[in-house]
Amino acid sequence: MLNNIKQHLPWWSKIVAKLVLSRFPLSYNVWQKLNLFRHGNMNSPGYALSVFEAHLIRSGLKGRLLGRTILEIGPGDSIATAIISKSYGAKAILVDVGHFADQNLRPYFELCELLRKKGLRPPELSSESTLQDVLRACDGEYFTNGLASWKQISSESVDFIFSQAVLEHIPKDEFLPTMQECRRVMKPGSIASHTVDLRDHLGDALNNLRFSEQIWESNFFKSSGFYTNRIRCLNLLKTFEAAGFIVEKTEVQRWDKLPTEREKLSPQFRNMPEDELCIKVLDVCLRAPKYEAL
Repeated sequence: MLNNIKQHLPWWSKIVAKLVLSRFPLSYNVWQKLNLFRHGNMNSPGYALSVFEAHLIRSGLKGRLLGRTILEIGPGDSIATAIISKSYGAKAILVDVGHFADQNLRPYFELCELLRKKGLRPPELSSESTLQDVLRACDGEYFTNGLASWKQISSESVDFIFSQAVLEHIPKDEFLPTMQECRRVMKPGSIASHTVDLRDHLGDALNNLRFSEQIWESNFFKSSGFYTNRIRCLNLLKTFEAAGFIVEKTEVQRWDKLPTEREKLSPQFRNMPEDELCIKVLDVCLRAPKYEAL
């Protein structure tokens, strides 16, 4: 019911509502129960598994995870990736900007049942009673302090990194440093797979590009639950390369025409080529270079 209402609200009303609601002194658990300010859908077992396997296939790692270390950026409301990774014989590191993972273990039990039906071997969780118990059973690590969390991860220790509609939420001034940390922790020759949603997260258009940089990057807007960094596709690819990655594969989804009138956009975006503005989703694989032979 609430989702249907939200889908029919105009984009500007969502900004107003979140600007107001985000000022209420309520915990994330409360917002989560109200289905507001949620961080993705990874607490849905079927969705979590489909996302994980899609990134594996795109990266060419399907069936090649035994003994590897996987890192997910922005697991959101779930530690599902830790369970799935363990089922494939790997271990997971989860990095987020807060402790958002659902404390209710039922979705994790359901995920284990789904994994068994698919012929995988998930950890036995029937005797576990807390989120920490589940992480321990999966040999998983869960860091929740954003950019600072990366300092706890050893250099060249990760075989595979992925994210699903997360990179667009990293603050603009932290984006390059975050990508540099990704590069640092990855083993030479390892791969990363990211899906970046370039839509406005308000009305599936470009309404976020209407605002000036000063307004959009203000703490008032950035802390209100609808922020995206507005880095467009070409600049994303340039930033990945600046961080030391090789851009190995890209796929894009496009609008047939601009979903928001060009004259309504802020001047910094108004003169961008239509081909660039019409990209709504970017799927990209990044390779950490191997050492050069001496």
